Amino acid sequence: MGGGGHCHSCIDVIEREQKHYIAAIVLPTRGDHADVMGYPVIGADEDLPALLAKTPNAIVTIGQIKSAAVRVKLFELLKTHGAHLPIIQSPSSYCSKHAVIGEGTILMHGSLVNAGAQVGENCIINSQALIEHDVEIADHCHISTGAKVNGSVRIGKGTFVGSGSIVKEGVKIGTGVVIGAGQLILKDVPDGMTIKAQYV
Repeated sequence: MGGGGHCHSCIDVIEREQKHYIAAIVLPTRGDHADVMGYPVIGADEDLPALLAKTPNAIVTIGQIKSAAVRVKLFELLKTHGAHLPIIQSPSSYCSKHAVIGEGTILMHGSLVNAGAQVGENCIINSQALIEHDVEIADHCHISTGAKVNGSVRIGKGTFVGSGSIVKEGVKIGTGVVIGAGQLILKDVPDGMTIKAQYV
């Protein structure tokens, strides 16, 4: 579901993992669309019931920065139509056998999820992101490239943690938070806050 830049990265992970084949790309609306990295665009959101009857597996491949709303909408649409949303994990990532990962979540190249971590549904753990021990990440979050989430951090639903940001151990981050790139988070962050400068 989705054919932009994040989709390109997801395709690469799926190809490397070699657990699933990519049947096709589905975009929001019908039209004359070019193939996406060699895969055909075969329909739109309205065609999902028929498409899922043939191929029940699906994943949301639209990215997330300012808001998780589109990813949430597509995830819920897929669930409504009975889709199965597999966990996708790059072979160059590491996920502890003692961690729990929710359906529809993707672990990108070089990411690391350590023991006791819990990652919710429909999340993006992007390239080289670190999720340390006993972290809890709620549904529909994006932990971006190279971010470091230290032990026992709690992250609320729909939150974005930007590239290279560091979250101190034990910090609680609310729902719908947007943390910009390269931020140092040393104390709790309330719901809905956007952080563009150091928050200490």
